[in-house]
Amino acid sequence: MAKTCVISQPTFLPWLGWFDLADQADVMVILDDVQFSKQSWQQRNRIRTPAGLEFLTVPVKRNLGQLIIDCELADEPFVPKMLRSLHGNYARAPFFADAYEEFATTMTEAARTGRLVELNCALIVWMAARLSVRTPMIRASSLGAGGQRGEHVAAICEAVDAERYLSPAGAEDYLVDDRAAFERHGISVWLHVYEHPEYPQRFAPFVPFASAIDLIFNSGPSAPDVMRSGRRPARPLGVTESEQIKGSLA
Repeated sequence: MAKTCVISQPTFLPWLGWFDLADQADVMVILDDVQFSKQSWQQRNRIRTPAGLEFLTVPVKRNLGQLIIDCELADEPFVPKMLRSLHGNYARAPFFADAYEEFATTMTEAARTGRLVELNCALIVWMAARLSVRTPMIRASSLGAGGQRGEHVAAICEAVDAERYLSPAGAEDYLVDDRAAFERHGISVWLHVYEHPEYPQRFAPFVPFASAIDLIFNSGPSAPDVMRSGRRPARPLGVTESEQIKGSLA
């Protein structure tokens, strides 16, 4: 079978779909060599509170045009405040006590590096372990792949000897525009399809699209199975979901 690569920016406390995408790959490349975008998923994500979904945001030093790998954390004690927020909203979740201290230690130590990418990657590794995602992760900055947009992604796939690229569905438009770059490298492009599963949350009713930390605190050892229950067959680039369904029924 063709080696599958997934590529994603180092999201702060990613959602379930991020980890399900990683779980389907032979290798995951952390895209840390592209421009940092303020107020993006690179520096914030949402947790479930009595009021619904609310953001936790990592303060960073803003330098115009900087890459993610160069983004520095702001000189303010955000970690204790963030941990208090998690404790206040999840302390009574069934598996909070089992995971919180290890999570807090991971966040505290990673924040001492002063780098956003180190914080995000440390938390991703911790969360991946809790979700039984064992896919090897490599940082794009270590590969030296050139190009822009689709050409850059295709070059990364080639650098890790992948012949199949599995992408988040939200990137479909630019992937269609840049399809020729993948064809030149002999790489097939597929789109991740995921339906968010429902599980018991600390507060009712269930609200989807929180950080995967919500599932970890609420579901504990069953979290990997819950995450994978939302997985649907990937679809080829340029084929709509309705076309794929019709083809499977033909």
